[in-house]
Amino acid sequence: MFMSTRPQLGIRELDHRTNDRIDVRLLWNSHTNHVFVTVENERSGESFAFTVAAADALDAFHHPYAHRARDLLPTISTHTA
Repeated sequence: MFMSTRPQLGIRELDHRTNDRIDVRLLWNSHTNHVFVTVENERSGESFAFTVAAADALDAFHHPYAHRARDLLPTISTHTA
């Protein structure tokens, strides 16, 4: 079921889960066609959001910390001069 979280902005909630006071949402912006994940950790007060490719959306929803860590890793060049 699709739920609208902010109809005026075109944001639709595709999925939502809460576990151990960590709230994770998978959202879609119908105007931009972007998919993103939001995380709110009530225990630590940490919250973050990131965009994700549609093909990776469910994996990012189920493993948001892994996807966030992947985005934070520096790119290492294997090109030698």
